[in-house]
Amino acid sequence: MNFADIDDNSEHATHTPAERAAAAARSTWVSVAVNLVLSSTQIVVGVLARSQGLIADGIHSLSDLVADFVVLFAGHHAKKDADEDHPYGHQRFETAASLALGVLLLAVGVGMVWSALQKLESPGSIPTVHVTALWVALVAIASKELLFRYMLRVAKAVKSSMLVANAWHARSDAASSLVVSIGLIGNLMGYPLLDPIAALIVGFMVGKMGWSFSWDALHDLMDRGLDEAEVQAIRDTLQSSPGVLGVHDVRTRKMGDMVVVDAHIEVDADITVEAGHNIAVYARQAVMQRHRVLNLMTHVDPSQRPDRDHDTARL
Repeated sequence: MNFADIDDNSEHATHTPAERAAAAARSTWVSVAVNLVLSSTQIVVGVLARSQGLIADGIHSLSDLVADFVVLFAGHHAKKDADEDHPYGHQRFETAASLALGVLLLAVGVGMVWSALQKLESPGSIPTVHVTALWVALVAIASKELLFRYMLRVAKAVKSSMLVANAWHARSDAASSLVVSIGLIGNLMGYPLLDPIAALIVGFMVGKMGWSFSWDALHDLMDRGLDEAEVQAIRDTLQSSPGVLGVHDVRTRKMGDMVVVDAHIEVDADITVEAGHNIAVYARQAVMQRHRVLNLMTHVDPSQRPDRDHDTARL
């Protein structure tokens, strides 16, 4: 997932693992409460009102409950400090949670499509729904949209791709409820096929989003690096550090929503080892303060440039 999707005015803001975990827990428990009420109401009313679309939407909301507990589990483990088995920390629990969310969405989507196709094979058996199902679907749209906006705001505040994934999961619910509402209106107007067609569309929507989240998370687990814009920003910070004459071989790999960076910096070949070390320490601190970098490993190279007039005395 591209982090530009959750960028805000606090470009260089950083948050501790504890702050991120607290934000995740707070927003997720709100989601648990909303989805618990919605899923139970949608499924019960869907059965009584004979609406396959509303039942499918209720199952989608029910899957959100599982997703919420996955997020809570990942947030709890991601805030743990580095240990002997995980020297870079536990941030990738967030990536694993995003992958689990994606797989869950994909599975739910496939199941919904299969159920809708079976219903469409025997259109004569499709009943006319009760109007109560439509009112429940409309309430679900409003509830899920409000939940999405709240969760996305929290995700932006702490810059968490896992929370963004969960927020857009809520938005997919709002979209699916809208489709279900249209299907219910059509059914009530004398077009019963529209209800299972709505369930079919919802299934495709859910499956597509699940595939997207799974694919992005899988790439991150395989050490995908940052996009060129963020790499260039890190390179510029290194280059602007006092005593750094050049920067090359900057490599990045994601660790959850944080990044591990390796970089070669060039310094004056005539300075002492201690001075070169101090330049590297200063450059590392600058990068970690301005960017979402978990760790930066610097390799100090002697510069071959003739214009080595940088002032390194204060380092």
